[in-house]
Amino acid sequence: MKWKSLILLLLVFFALFFPVFAAGHSPEGGSEHINLGEILSLYSTIPFIGILLSIALLPLFVPGFWHHHFGKVSAFWAIAIAIPLLTAYKGVALHGFLHILIADYVPFIILLWGLFTISGGILLKGSLRGTPLVNTVIIVIGTVLASWMGTTGAAMLLIRPFLRANNYRKNRAFMVVFFIFLVANIGGALTPVGDPPLFLGFLHGVPFFWTFRLLPHMVLTAMILLVMYFLLDLYYYRKEGHTESGQIDEGEKVPLGLVGSYNFIFLAGVVGSVIFSGLVNWGEVSTLGVARNVQEWGRDGFIILMGVLSLIFTSSQIREDNEFTWFPIKEVAYLFAGIFITMTPCLLLLLAGSKGALAFLIGAVKEPVHYFWVTGILSSFLDNAPTYLTFFTSALGKFYPGMPEGMAVSRLIAENPIYLMAISAGAVFFGANTYIGNAPNFMVRSIAEEAGTPMPSFFGYMLKYSIVFLFPVFIIVTLIFF
Repeated sequence: MKWKSLILLLLVFFALFFPVFAAGHSPEGGSEHINLGEILSLYSTIPFIGILLSIALLPLFVPGFWHHHFGKVSAFWAIAIAIPLLTAYKGVALHGFLHILIADYVPFIILLWGLFTISGGILLKGSLRGTPLVNTVIIVIGTVLASWMGTTGAAMLLIRPFLRANNYRKNRAFMVVFFIFLVANIGGALTPVGDPPLFLGFLHGVPFFWTFRLLPHMVLTAMILLVMYFLLDLYYYRKEGHTESGQIDEGEKVPLGLVGSYNFIFLAGVVGSVIFSGLVNWGEVSTLGVARNVQEWGRDGFIILMGVLSLIFTSSQIREDNEFTWFPIKEVAYLFAGIFITMTPCLLLLLAGSKGALAFLIGAVKEPVHYFWVTGILSSFLDNAPTYLTFFTSALGKFYPGMPEGMAVSRLIAENPIYLMAISAGAVFFGANTYIGNAPNFMVRSIAEEAGTPMPSFFGYMLKYSIVFLFPVFIIVTLIFF
């Protein structure tokens, strides 16, 4: 059976039978006056689980199919939940989907696109030899930059020169893995620009500089991992027979230098627009029935402008030398569109608090340590941005059910800040556990494999690296902070 026929058959099945499972019971009265979170059953989360399992497993078992049809897989799961809910609940369901797309997905993907596009116009050229000290310094720089130009921006800026500096080394996979740990994840813990989950929190009312409260958590985690990395790199460096004095002949030495450095101006524009949008209030405007602040639309438009200016002023030769392609951001855009749509029922269930089908989960997650680990473990597999939003919503529903979101967020920060710190740290830190934990992770993996670095499989990454190196560090963080 052809893949297209199979997808069509599955789509028809879900369209016909999923409405039976989508609702916990039929709403009384008009559908315009119901709270979906209180009546949806756990079956409504099946498409969300399905798309995440697809992301984890299909690249392993049917890589050719996945490479060419990942967008269709994402669309299939999105349609599988959209059709039955729209059929059963019409306007209420439509508003829920539009809200998640307009208020969350659109600004999320615009920020990622802007950082990805601008950083792709900055090229580090020159002769750089990847010794343990040099590699550690590069990772430290990337970790510091991640909170200010985004984990995506910092990772895309440094991964290619990092790989070029180590192209003579035999053992390189662990280098890329620790690069993912620190630059693509943990380093982004300090600002909403740093990591997508924190940006979603910012969109929902968390002040921009509030996340600096995670500085002690981030410094401790980064320092332990950097020491681990340096010792591991030093071990392999000596095992391979390299010494600091034994320079290999690499031809003419080219001084280090940045090409396209004016793109840092555009990066500063992105950061500035995010900060500015959180400091002003220009009122609201309704878009397809979804209310958003005018300054948020202005911020999104300015980020797009910065990306367009980068494309205009950066020569194609720089991007070609930087091996820049649009595939990574295209893959993220398609997959995350499906993730955001399919997670809509999950968010509604959690927002319903004790009145929803996930009351058992909300009741079980009580202490900060629970939020840190549950948010973290799920962030490892469900992608940390939607997972953060899910448990952020859960905490609001748990402590302040029925309260308007803006007021609930302010009270959570004032009265129970440790819970938000646990959710934030869990989402950012644990996103490093798998390739799908954060958007830059599989971007870095893809670039590394294209450069000839054999990367571990999905489960190899977890068993050989995440469990061995990350989990002990997270236990230490738990004992000290949560």
